[in-house]
Amino acid sequence: MLSGLEVFLDEEAAAYRGARMALVCNHTAVDRRLRHAVDLLGGAGLSLKRLFAPEHGVAATAQDMIPVEGEDIGVPVVSLYGDTADSLRPDPSLVSDLDVVLFDIQDVGARYYTYQATLGYLMEVAARTGTRVVVLDRPNPINGIDVEGNVVRQGFESFVSAYPLAVRHGLTMGELGGFFQKHCGLDCPLTVVPCRGWRRDQWADEVDAPWVYPSPNMPTLETATIYPGMCLIEGTNLSEGRGTTRPFHLVGAPWIDPGRFTQLCRQGAADNELQGVGFREATFLPQFQKHAGRVCGGTEIHLEDRSALESFLLGLVVIEAARRVDPEAFGWRTETYEFVDEPIAIDLLCGNAEARLGLEARVRPRDLLDGWRGELAEWKERRESCLLY
Repeated sequence: MLSGLEVFLDEEAAAYRGARMALVCNHTAVDRRLRHAVDLLGGAGLSLKRLFAPEHGVAATAQDMIPVEGEDIGVPVVSLYGDTADSLRPDPSLVSDLDVVLFDIQDVGARYYTYQATLGYLMEVAARTGTRVVVLDRPNPINGIDVEGNVVRQGFESFVSAYPLAVRHGLTMGELGGFFQKHCGLDCPLTVVPCRGWRRDQWADEVDAPWVYPSPNMPTLETATIYPGMCLIEGTNLSEGRGTTRPFHLVGAPWIDPGRFTQLCRQGAADNELQGVGFREATFLPQFQKHAGRVCGGTEIHLEDRSALESFLLGLVVIEAARRVDPEAFGWRTETYEFVDEPIAIDLLCGNAEARLGLEARVRPRDLLDGWRGELAEWKERRESCLLY
């Protein structure tokens, strides 16, 4: 399998020599020999005026929602994740002096993952400046077939739900660019350099390419597999395992009885026909973020059959279990989330208020998913026009 970066270097780089060029990238922009795009593009005779860095930075050293400034790798770096919402979009003056902006970042296939919003925001600006955006595509690591969840409703847009996508969208970054252009009105000059040798049904460990962790709390493919559901824990007062070696696999809080919580997770899985995962009662000690320095009772998610797992359903089941284990102590996260005060975090993540209100009313998670089948089916039809593989 050849990534879009490798195809670009082999077949198209020569045509861009002399162009005024920038690159949006992080540490995942590497070839199969783990050589970074900055070095490879320079070796191909292309000169970069600047880099644009997404959340976590070019080197991916910053935790989530931490402003990034002052990176220095030999090419001027402009952060697209500062301390204001305006920082998420490049200043038009830093795009208008360019002929082309290359984009090469590994996505994980979930709409909360902010790299795809960064692509969309870049395209918004490029549509105004007339600058070409060239997406160097990479495979969707959790396959390009399975689609889950609901679609973002108007009024619930944010950096974690910037465009009307399904939770698990089954698209590559290049296909997302096409979706933004065709269905979101982001009509900038766009070129997608596809991967070569990737099939939609393939997972990251089924292709001949290295796994580079896409962000500080996305260490493994298993983590990416459960992330479309377990990221919902960010919208609660539970720890999602950040500050441990098992982010998104561990979930809990200081007030939770691990045995009872794990029992309720197992019961919820059975009641909602959730397959593909097991639950182990666990205690853990986050070193930073929620409940840092406090022992948490909780459960550990064990992935047993990724082809059977409905990850978004998993997240809803775990939250329902947490509400049941201690209704008084459980709460929704109400602090500012990704520069937004209202709606609250869980509604931004879900793209609507229905999930929160349904769980509060004790609607079965499976029934919530069934209620979104129609909008998901309509979205899948729109998605078809953007598929490249």
